[in-house]
Amino acid sequence: MKAFDLDRARVSVLIREVAQHDRAAFEELYDRTSAKLFGILVRMLDDRAEAEDALQDVYFKIWRGASRYADGKASPMSWLIAIARNHGVDRLRRRASAAGQITGPDDDAAAAAPSDSPNPEQVAMSRSDGMQIAECLALLEARRAAAVRAAYLDGASYQQLADRFNVPLNTMRTWLRRSLLKLRECLSQ
Repeated sequence: MKAFDLDRARVSVLIREVAQHDRAAFEELYDRTSAKLFGILVRMLDDRAEAEDALQDVYFKIWRGASRYADGKASPMSWLIAIARNHGVDRLRRRASAAGQITGPDDDAAAAAPSDSPNPEQVAMSRSDGMQIAECLALLEARRAAAVRAAYLDGASYQQLADRFNVPLNTMRTWLRRSLLKLRECLSQ
């Protein structure tokens, strides 16, 4: 657990340095966080090439918006993940608008995609982060935890979630807002 805290502190420092346009800090931030953000984008977009393009866009947004990061208001990884998730949702909406519906991945392209096997350090960090997130999600009521997963891992919209869980739209917004507050509190401990 101590390594996670040190990593969180380092990522926070890197974001502040990126806000000062420090290229070395940006490179280190990318090295430390790109695998996680890329994984989120691949899951959301279901297209490796599009996820690679989206990742570039996300880091451009991070470079330009690092000064807006409020240390202490959100964990640094939560802030970075929110940028990636929001960008992924935007791309899904554009894709749906252009095609009239969201389409699945090209099976041949998915089969030919190279493996992005993480190195041992990434596996250890991912396992530590994943265990902490899983523990915190387990504290939520099951339907609310499922809604959080669908929103932030699958990119489901508020309306899609409200329909899926058969609750009013404003209720779903309240579920997610309160659940995220509980998760933030749990993750900060």
